[in-house]
Amino acid sequence: MNKNKLLIVLFFGGLLALPVSLSAYIGPGAGFAFLSSFLVFFLTFLLAVFSLLSWPFRFLFKLVKGRKSYKNSLVDQVIVVGLDGMEPTLLEKFLEQGKLPNLNTLKQKGTYKRLDTTIPSISPVAWSSFMTGCHPAKHNIFDFLSRDPNTYMPDLSSAQIQGPKRVLSLGPYKIPLSKPVIKGLRKSIPFWKILGENSIFSTILRIPITFPPEKFKGHLISGMCAPDLKGSQGTFSYYSSEKTDIGEGGMVIPVKIHGNQVQTYISGPVNSLRKEEKEIRLPITIDLHKKNNSVSIRVSGQTHHLNTNQLSDWIKITFKPGLGIKIRAICRFYVSEISPEFKMYLSPLNIDPEKPSLPISHPFIYSVYLAKILGSYNTLGEADDTWALNEQILDEDTFLKLCYDTHKESESMLFNALKKTRKGLVACWFQLTDSVQHMFFRYLDKNHPALKHTQCEKDEKIIEKLYMEMDDLVGRVMDKQEKNSCLIVMSDHGFKQFKRGVNINSWLYKNNYLSLKQGKTHSREWFKDVDWKNTRAYGLGLGGIYINVKGREQQGIVSLGEEYQSLKSELKSKLEHLKDEEENQNAINKIYDRDEIPPGPYKGNCPDLIVGYHEGYRVSWDSVTGKVDSTLFQDNTKAWSGDHCIDPALVPGILFCDRKINKQQTGIVDIAPTILKLFGIHPPEHMDGSSLI
Repeated sequence: MNKNKLLIVLFFGGLLALPVSLSAYIGPGAGFAFLSSFLVFFLTFLLAVFSLLSWPFRFLFKLVKGRKSYKNSLVDQVIVVGLDGMEPTLLEKFLEQGKLPNLNTLKQKGTYKRLDTTIPSISPVAWSSFMTGCHPAKHNIFDFLSRDPNTYMPDLSSAQIQGPKRVLSLGPYKIPLSKPVIKGLRKSIPFWKILGENSIFSTILRIPITFPPEKFKGHLISGMCAPDLKGSQGTFSYYSSEKTDIGEGGMVIPVKIHGNQVQTYISGPVNSLRKEEKEIRLPITIDLHKKNNSVSIRVSGQTHHLNTNQLSDWIKITFKPGLGIKIRAICRFYVSEISPEFKMYLSPLNIDPEKPSLPISHPFIYSVYLAKILGSYNTLGEADDTWALNEQILDEDTFLKLCYDTHKESESMLFNALKKTRKGLVACWFQLTDSVQHMFFRYLDKNHPALKHTQCEKDEKIIEKLYMEMDDLVGRVMDKQEKNSCLIVMSDHGFKQFKRGVNINSWLYKNNYLSLKQGKTHSREWFKDVDWKNTRAYGLGLGGIYINVKGREQQGIVSLGEEYQSLKSELKSKLEHLKDEEENQNAINKIYDRDEIPPGPYKGNCPDLIVGYHEGYRVSWDSVTGKVDSTLFQDNTKAWSGDHCIDPALVPGILFCDRKINKQQTGIVDIAPTILKLFGIHPPEHMDGSSLI
């Protein structure tokens, strides 16, 4: 290690022992967190000095307390490798073929089982159950989206960001006098917080539904559902000199070529410092070098040279909303054509981990520490830009490179943590298995409708290679295990083909449960043309059906009691017999009534019915966004061709453990109490799961 790197490690390493949160909050948009450079580094310096001076005393205190905290522990270290979406049938096939030697060793040494997922089988729901040991009615996450009963509009289910309540008007500016509200909506207690209360240290890396970060004894980098700089879940930009439309996930910025140059802008966050709130635009100039098929990108006082069809490294950019404030982001460019047309992809604007404008880690300085040690890295929760491939803005090879680059960043974090956390918990989530299967599952089925509309460039080997890469990762983790440790490798759910979409709102409309405004035969997105005063039920999200309940919804018409129960029973009976005549196949396997799922204080926020689709089916793209039309069944022709938002019984996850597990049925709610038990801590009574050890 060179001298400069050593100084960085000592400087930031000392800070990580302190429970600091260096966050002062101010716009833009929903409210981003800033500190001026001077204040950040002045406070950082003071804290570092204090940390270094107090290190001998803290070391002795930890040594004495640490011995006591591990007194009843069965292990010194637990490692959790979360491989999102790993499918049991594929895993078992590759195991039998001898292609996964490290996972096979883990199986022979300990245990392999299928792992029951949650109802519904959606990643934020399942990972919330992983961390809390509770079913969804106790942790309040039932989908990516929830609904506002006053407006019938969707909200993000995981977090809420609101602007400051008090502002000072000063000319064209609104000066915030209070912090914005950044509130996590996931309830119950993550098991690593319980570990911390018992003086067991944890490092938590990119586990979903950990934004905003909660205080606990350990380090954490937020995962799935952490926003980009614009406050969205990932919005890419596509620059084109020809007329182009994008369905979802991105925005088109038209450009014109002037000679050998393109002048345009980067669309930034909304500037809420100004009374007239507009997005901040950052000028950008692209010089076109047609002879060698390359470009020079000039932005934020820097020049970056890039060949066409080449992804840039992370590039730092700075937005200036005014009053001397700077908002920093990192992004990646990809230019696919410079002549005769100009075409360029810009990744979602990631919060710069080195100078974060929102709290994305605990302690606040942890993201900075990792950036200093490992370099810039993706901070967006949905790190892999699946919509850019869906909309054919990126080709398959470029998308795969993006995914594997992000995966390598997470690997670097994991192995850094294993080096630093010799005792305690290390848990790391990997999105690669989920993203690649979502986008390439069609190559496992020669009859998938997406293959009729897209050029076949890949085959099933791409997923086989993915599983072999994960096996290699597990082998390298096994090499780094401490002697008295426990390794858990798991997925939250499995995967199946998504060949046909079901517009549940169209079915409700055709069967007189949902009404449209007079003269309308279809509704635009987000129920814009729905007549709520004559609507009894509507679908929202990836599997939910809500009853328009009187007194609960703003314009509810269904009375609680007999009318409510009767309507649910009627819908359940009819939908479970919904047949796709074209395919001669039932589309729905089971409808789950919320009154029949495990209880909890937040069951009132659960959809009234949860649709468990049959293999091959899923809610259609239009239905998710609240569109209503005459189409009930529709071929899924997008690259997003595999899914798990179906009947949870059809998509269990996987579980490997290097300890023997004798329990016959294992569920994702059992992981938290198992880890507590391994550290000699009795799981709290509110947990629904039980220890597998």
